[in-house]
Amino acid sequence: MTVEDLEGNFPSTDYTEIINKLRELASESNTNYDSATMHIRAMALVGRLKAVHRTANAATRARKEETTAARQEMDQSHLNLQNLLYQKRHLEREIEKCRQFNTIYQEVPLYSIDEFKRLAPTDAHSQSVLADEHQLMLNRLSFELVERQRLDQKRKELIQQKEDLLKESKAKVSTLDNVKSQIELLVKTASEIQKKVDDLVLPISSQNPTS
Repeated sequence: MTVEDLEGNFPSTDYTEIINKLRELASESNTNYDSATMHIRAMALVGRLKAVHRTANAATRARKEETTAARQEMDQSHLNLQNLLYQKRHLEREIEKCRQFNTIYQEVPLYSIDEFKRLAPTDAHSQSVLADEHQLMLNRLSFELVERQRLDQKRKELIQQKEDLLKESKAKVSTLDNVKSQIELLVKTASEIQKKVDDLVLPISSQNPTS
């Protein structure tokens, strides 16, 4: 039975009516009734009064229990609200930290927007992408990475070409040095041969003087 049902079974008019009837029964106007009849009527009225009183007590207890349950529910709702507010403040602080956090991409020199539009693929700077600042930054970083990888590969190829040219140059220098040494050796050998020839020619010339 609900509190409303208990309160419906305890109208204040019934309580007042019983009290009034008890008062009338005790008044001098009812002295003509015999005591047995008055006793029976009094017991009946007292019984009704006790029943009304029990109903009133039950309604009061039920109302207190309902009030306690409502208060507990309200306290729990208030606690949940405080928890949500705490989580909200925590998330706001974390969001603010993220906004103030300096990421490495902020220090990376990127192609300007105009250069990006000119060099990057068309789908990387479509109208929908340009309208989305976050996606635009992701596409710019992605393009920057691809370009840096391409340029790094080009740098490695140029370094390799330089090393190959240096090796080729060193080989040519070595060949030139070898040829130079051989030429010097040939010149030296030729000089020695020329000297020997001269040494042989002089005695012959002295033995056959011209007249």
